[in-house]
Amino acid sequence: MESQKKIAHEIGGVKNDALRFGLHGVKSDIIGSHPLESSYESEKKSKEELKRTVIAHAYGTALPLKMDMDRQILSRFQRPPGPIPSSMLGLEVYTGAVDDFGFEDYLNDPRDSETFKPVDFHHGMEVRLGISKGPVYPSFM
Repeated sequence: MESQKKIAHEIGGVKNDALRFGLHGVKSDIIGSHPLESSYESEKKSKEELKRTVIAHAYGTALPLKMDMDRQILSRFQRPPGPIPSSMLGLEVYTGAVDDFGFEDYLNDPRDSETFKPVDFHHGMEVRLGISKGPVYPSFM
């Protein structure tokens, strides 16, 4: 028998679901949030690559691979989606991000804003289990 071909019925993809995730802004796709953000991210990546090469030269190539596996394991420990966000404390301690002083430490967490939509627990679990598509956390109103 011939296998039946399925036609994708999603017009525009999941991101264009305005009823579920709110209206989409084009400006955020065109420009980044700030020019220094891209500079910060590239500098952070280059530091991480340098650290990996130094560790590989000093302790062998197996240690950076073990560190990657540990990072993947720690990044999977999360709370179910809901009112209390997952802090990812183990991953932050492992990567040294606990010592960093970020914007959310002095400008407030964006999730505390009045314009942030609360997370739908059921939709978040459906996305995590692969039953539904779309972002787990909806964007700002």
